[in-house]
Amino acid sequence: MATDFGRIAGDYARHRAGFPDTFFERVFADGSVRKGDVALDLGTGTGTVARGLALRGCEVTGLDHSAPLLARAAEMDRAAGVLVKQVRARVENADFPPASFDAITAGQCWHWFDRPRTAALVRRWLRPGGHLLIAHFDWLPLAGNMVQDTERLILSYNPGWTLHSGSGLYPAWLKDVAEAGFVDLRTWSFDLDVPYSHADWRGRIRASAGVGAALDATRVQRCDAELATMLATHHAAEPMAVPHRVWALSAVAPGLPG
Repeated sequence: MATDFGRIAGDYARHRAGFPDTFFERVFADGSVRKGDVALDLGTGTGTVARGLALRGCEVTGLDHSAPLLARAAEMDRAAGVLVKQVRARVENADFPPASFDAITAGQCWHWFDRPRTAALVRRWLRPGGHLLIAHFDWLPLAGNMVQDTERLILSYNPGWTLHSGSGLYPAWLKDVAEAGFVDLRTWSFDLDVPYSHADWRGRIRASAGVGAALDATRVQRCDAELATMLATHHAAEPMAVPHRVWALSAVAPGLPG
């Protein structure tokens, strides 16, 4: 079964809260995004990055191919009191005029794209001196921790799942960006613990690429039930402190100073 986050839009909206406030503080402080920027958010999903930019004074377009996720994003935008323009398309098939945007962001999604083609398109869509920001917010499987136990459970239901055992770092993406002609490449990261109740962690796993977006409903339910038992047996204390890493790559489209 192909990965389809639209099938789990409800869990996705409830349990994937997106990047922390400290992420947005950092990208505005270092000039990757500026108040008043015209911004495009690739693979916007339920709009967590787009909404974060809009709340901080940007004019934002969210791009995604999933109608259910865009519908959830619109609901959440209204609740937050912001307006984000939506475009439904796959990134590789999208069509924007050259030099349309001051900033283009890709949060938690670069790996889903045809990366060389997307990097070339982003360079075309950015104004000279505009910024590309690729970012991830990943849980960290460490020896013996709850995340590692959870990943082993996911793999028992979905042996073909490849997004496990990660470090939260993506050095290969610098090559994507450099080969597209971007300059002033910079990376940064920071770690933090995110509190999760058992119920919220189960929702987060149902909303993951390895479970709800890939498995049939019966296997999702079985995996969820086994996860509940594992948490109660081996990780009973709540809330759980789940280690995460924020990683970001910023790059500048060649031309005028950014």
